[in-house]
Amino acid sequence: MHINGHSHLLPYPEQIPSFMKEKEIFWIDEKREFMLQKNWKRPITDKSFFLHEKLEWMEKSGIDHAVVLNLSQLYGNGLRLEEMKQVLRFQNDFNAKVQHDYPDKFTTGFVVHCGYTRGALWEIERCVEELGMHVLCLPTHYMDSIGTWRCIFDEEIEPILELANHYKLAIEIHPYDGEKFIKLENTAWRFHLVWMLAQCADAYHFFTLNGYQEKYPDIRTCFAHGGQLAQINLGRRIQGFDGRPDLFKGKIHPRKAVGHPNIFFDTLVHDTDSLELMIRRNGTDQIFVGLDDPYPLGEMNSEEQSSYPGKLLDLALERNIIDQKQYGQMWKTNVERWLGHEIGGLVDS
Repeated sequence: MHINGHSHLLPYPEQIPSFMKEKEIFWIDEKREFMLQKNWKRPITDKSFFLHEKLEWMEKSGIDHAVVLNLSQLYGNGLRLEEMKQVLRFQNDFNAKVQHDYPDKFTTGFVVHCGYTRGALWEIERCVEELGMHVLCLPTHYMDSIGTWRCIFDEEIEPILELANHYKLAIEIHPYDGEKFIKLENTAWRFHLVWMLAQCADAYHFFTLNGYQEKYPDIRTCFAHGGQLAQINLGRRIQGFDGRPDLFKGKIHPRKAVGHPNIFFDTLVHDTDSLELMIRRNGTDQIFVGLDDPYPLGEMNSEEQSSYPGKLLDLALERNIIDQKQYGQMWKTNVERWLGHEIGGLVDS
């Protein structure tokens, strides 16, 4: 069985509430060629951005089940409170219906805005208790209620982690919105190719310094895109921690998080050298297949990119970086351990 632990899905244009287009928050053109926001548009590069086409793509690609995360454009940063609540509710209800209608094919995530803690707690309770969802999607960074950008693992969001721990949720940490607080011109796709990875590394930095993998033992946290810069940056973090202890009072040493059973990474690092480093650091048990489909930075069928779904893991097997048993675990068992349940049944806690 092949389970893809990192996937995305667009609503069809007619499914998006009219207020979201009227207020230029997010919409899709009628020809399904672009996703749009105010002063922003991005081409829809594959038909599998949409539900029925994705099911066909999964069948053709040999993918039995997919974890569908929220759309990064719908984190709600910078929106007015009431607009943000409506947008997030739409996203969560949309994902919940996909999971409800296709439980054998999809496990879907839900999103909350950590700048408004009380509302986030209510939405977590609604999504778990009423909608039956168990994957909490959080951005690496969020804008708080007074307009300050914060790392998601700020101490102010600990009540959210406490409730997630109560419900034993899987958590996905995914980057976006870097161009809104990193003051550089948005050229050559720098925010997707460089800064997204830095954002993941920043979130991992504070998650582990705060020891949340131990403080909240019943959540399992995955860092998107392999936490790629977090892997290569470990030595520098250790050097800094040991060399300037005055800057880390009350914090946990970076080494203590390495290979921790509650910290996961997906395989989307695009080259076997990076994957091999991740495996050496964390072991294969903490890594599972994530394709980030249907985006062009995901593993999609592409002659130009010499790519296809699952290519990196096939290369790792071919080059003896992993064996056949590990290959199978990364395609299935490890995803299920992160989710906290088998696809088709519960795993004993």
